[in-house]
Amino acid sequence: MLARVGPLAGLRIVEVAGIGPGPFCAMMLADMGAEVLRVERVARIAPGDASGDLLSRGRRCIAVDLKRAEGVAAVLRLVERADGLLEGFRPGVMERLGLGPDVCLARNPGLVYGRMTGFGQSGPLAHAAGHDINYIALAGALEPIGRRGEPPVPPLNLVGDFGGGGLMLAFGMVCALLERGRSGRGQVVDAAMVDGAATLMTVFHAAQQSGWWKEERGTNLLDTGAHFYDVYETADQKFVSIGSIEPQFYAELLQRTGFADAGLPAQLDRARWPELKERLRAVFRAKTRDEWCAIMEGSDVCFAPVLSISEARRHPHNVARGSFVSVNGFEQPRPAPRFSRTDSAIARGPARVGEHTDEALADWGFSASEIAQLREQKAIG
Repeated sequence: MLARVGPLAGLRIVEVAGIGPGPFCAMMLADMGAEVLRVERVARIAPGDASGDLLSRGRRCIAVDLKRAEGVAAVLRLVERADGLLEGFRPGVMERLGLGPDVCLARNPGLVYGRMTGFGQSGPLAHAAGHDINYIALAGALEPIGRRGEPPVPPLNLVGDFGGGGLMLAFGMVCALLERGRSGRGQVVDAAMVDGAATLMTVFHAAQQSGWWKEERGTNLLDTGAHFYDVYETADQKFVSIGSIEPQFYAELLQRTGFADAGLPAQLDRARWPELKERLRAVFRAKTRDEWCAIMEGSDVCFAPVLSISEARRHPHNVARGSFVSVNGFEQPRPAPRFSRTDSAIARGPARVGEHTDEALADWGFSASEIAQLREQKAIG
């Protein structure tokens, strides 16, 4: 077994595999050094290369038939040796499998049992199907995103699945593990993407109730309403981003765009923002993105070129920091954040379903004869 590095090294987590935010949470924990064992369904065993499934990086994978009592019993033995378990099914599914929190905590009272759902374990929508777009809509996080007079724009599935979901579950599990160090007791972490997305919107709830934020999309400081906080098209049909909020940064923006002595209206005169935006649009369209980078990048304008996914991997700043690494031929973001003493690393590339069944079970305390018996019973694959 590979030696783990990172601040969570020494922790063992069982991941009952699902989709989206669950694997992202498991990836985050594995990136930080936890030994995460992914439990997949036998039915998902298939030939082929798994190296492109980057959310599965950093952990071994076993295949178990959870419809067989022997398979469930095997997972419960893993639970006995684990610090945590995470799952991402609808409420009640793990209970029906015989792996609900009551059963698992009876086996291991110190277990941190992480649950990831869209709507949560309770409430009138708890059992409803949904995806990121639905969860952030209900949380009030989708409606404000977009330009004035246009429909809301889904921000990929970053806000619900990954930020409000997987990352919140990882944070919750680490919090519960820290508390266990004081109490010696495990507990259930109920991470709902609606809750997490709502938490990400905290500052905007304050702004709306204080009158600073208008509930008209595209008219506010941070939603493309302001001319000094937006993206602008360049002469080569690319884009640059401007975030010159503070007065001193705005003054530098005016200086570098040639407007320093143009007698423009006050920066925060909202009534003039549309007019000022048109003037900046005309200026930015006059030069290419690279030309604007030469003028503004590294300055206090608060500027950055708008890069594609592949361009981001090649930007000199990201290259200098090693923000992306190559594992098994796939370039990918390195683990974040970084640590001065216990820095983390990607322990391994993504595994095929069932690739480590025998090896991992042996490391988790199963004898060779027990593994052979489970295989004869078709409980593992």
